[in-house]
Amino acid sequence: MAEAAAIAEQQQHVWERSYPAGVDWRMPIPVSPLPNLLDEAAARFADNPCMDFLDKKYSYRETKALVDKVAKGFQRLGVGKGKHVGLFLPNTPYFVICYFGILKAGGTVVNFNPLYAERELVKQIEDSEVDIMVTLDLNVTYGKMAKMLVETRLDKLIMCPMAGILPFPKNMLFPLLKGKEIAKWPRNAHHIAFADLIANDGKPAPVSIDPHEDIAVLQYTGGTTGVPKGAMLTHANITANTTQAKSWFTAAEDGKEKMLCVLPLFHVFAMTCVMNLTIKAGGEMILLPRFELDQVMKTIHKKRPTLFPAVPTIYTAINNHKDLAKYDLTSIKVCNSGGAPLPVEVKAKFEEISGCKLVEGYGLSESSPIATINPLDDSRAGSIGLPIPGTIIEIMSLDDRSKPVALGERGELCIRGPQVMKGYWKKPEETANTLVDGRLHTGDVAYMDEEGFLYIVDRIKDMILAGGYNVYPRNVEEAIYLHPAVNECIVLGVPDEYRGQTVKAYIKIADGHHLTADELKAFLKDKLSPIEMPKFVEFRAELPKTMIGKLSRKALLDELEAERQKQA
Repeated sequence: MAEAAAIAEQQQHVWERSYPAGVDWRMPIPVSPLPNLLDEAAARFADNPCMDFLDKKYSYRETKALVDKVAKGFQRLGVGKGKHVGLFLPNTPYFVICYFGILKAGGTVVNFNPLYAERELVKQIEDSEVDIMVTLDLNVTYGKMAKMLVETRLDKLIMCPMAGILPFPKNMLFPLLKGKEIAKWPRNAHHIAFADLIANDGKPAPVSIDPHEDIAVLQYTGGTTGVPKGAMLTHANITANTTQAKSWFTAAEDGKEKMLCVLPLFHVFAMTCVMNLTIKAGGEMILLPRFELDQVMKTIHKKRPTLFPAVPTIYTAINNHKDLAKYDLTSIKVCNSGGAPLPVEVKAKFEEISGCKLVEGYGLSESSPIATINPLDDSRAGSIGLPIPGTIIEIMSLDDRSKPVALGERGELCIRGPQVMKGYWKKPEETANTLVDGRLHTGDVAYMDEEGFLYIVDRIKDMILAGGYNVYPRNVEEAIYLHPAVNECIVLGVPDEYRGQTVKAYIKIADGHHLTADELKAFLKDKLSPIEMPKFVEFRAELPKTMIGKLSRKALLDELEAERQKQA
């Protein structure tokens, strides 16, 4: 016990010696109800731009006024403590306004990925107990939600008009030029126009929020087992992580920064590091509805953002743009990369062309998400950096989860800190397995060096990291098994130069059946999102199994590794 305590003490303090100037690991980290972030920013920077969406700008004063009206509208629909409201939206002003409106009403936000296949939406709606969903009046989003009104417990859709957030004259031209994309929806009790939601005096009833107990967001994740579940993130978790993130970027100036928001806000990385961080700093969000490389390049060149968090695949795409020399990227000061390992060559080239500092961090949904990040002036290649303020990283033995290992030894990366989730929604056993003695067990194998820098070396879980998105093999396998010609299937991640990893499926066809890769992909088109779709399909007469007859993913991974070493 004495040895374990000594090792734990050694781990807890070694990183402080490497801390960047101006950042204090022991700094106080105040927490508050999450809507206070916007209220405080609006009080300080009322006339500053809060959002720029395709050239239409919203000041902090205007944004807060809309949030207050949305909050009152939701309260009229019965939203309050314990009520879960879903957001099925791309990056638009509606996302920001409804996110804070739900929270101010006292409710809990449930983020939904608009790319999800219908079967995934059914599961998440039912599990999260969402009865009200906010979506756009476009066929691509409403088409799925209309089916959810029939197939799930979902009872009401808040219909947000795309034309309503476009600047003049785009708002007038959109219905004329894009009329086929606009959904036709019935005017009934199950459909509520956004205009009707906000038709009130903007004075919601005050709600008493306990930041440490009340759940702000249910963020769905595969956790450490690959089974999607809702991480319960409290108001304290998210406001603490926002403060921790802001403390790291000491050169950021309140009221003056511009954040390029191309990462999807429904993802926990963007929710904290893009939306909430910008609002806490009184900055301007340049919102792009999705990643389109040419649009990103033109936006950086024209609108001069200063901050640009992204995933490695986005930086890779920019580095390889065919007309790179046409664009001036030098307005960018700091970039934070997450979601997947950042290749050294990608970091070096992007810093060269932009002149910015590009640093890699690490986090997960269960930690709101940031746990570690590299110092801006001492970024270590291949490292995920140092624990952020108020955060303790412990490397625990893979054989005994209660024992820490010595510096330099490999073990499971575990997190303590104010950003660690309350638990998993309706999953006490999963919670007890993941949160042990106050530690969040991540399922990632790592080591800490003598200066406190952390390095991920392996993954306990089978999750595939494709372009910063989590892809769960089990979910892909379940969809493949729906095809009658499939007898056995194993899905795993294989290296991909652009995405970091991509999906490969190994399949044994049932006797008497025939199946091609193209036929399988056509079958899966409405069952999987594009990021989950297998890029490679290999048919085999037999798939490897363990001694007890279980399909062996490990055997296939070993094959791939042997092949990689042969080619090296």
